Amino acid sequence: MPYFDFFLAPVADARRADYETFVATMQDQFIGYGATEVVDCWGDDVPEGKLTSLPLAVKLAEGETVAAGYVVWPSKAARDAGWAKMMSEENPGDMPFDGKRMIFGGFSEIKRTSA
Repeated sequence: MPYFDFFLAPVADARRADYETFVATMQDQFIGYGATEVVDCWGDDVPEGKLTSLPLAVKLAEGETVAAGYVVWPSKAARDAGWAKMMSEENPGDMPFDGKRMIFGGFSEIKRTSA
């Protein structure tokens, strides 16, 4: 059964090109570690909320945009092994966002039981 990693991160608009370069490198690494798909997105219709919202979740500051993405793995075991390999290797370089405000987690799929 596939397994998914999702993330949100605040990225300074001025560092968008740096972010795109960073995620291209990370996409290749995730695929190399066994992921089957990696998708990265730049927010362009992300409304602010009063109680909850994506901007509130990452404590978005002026001049920043919420970036999002996901990684698809063949299984949780493949994901755990891939992350273990990645964490044992050297840092891919400067993260062009504030990792302390990044939100991430692993999810299993809810299979549809009826049409």
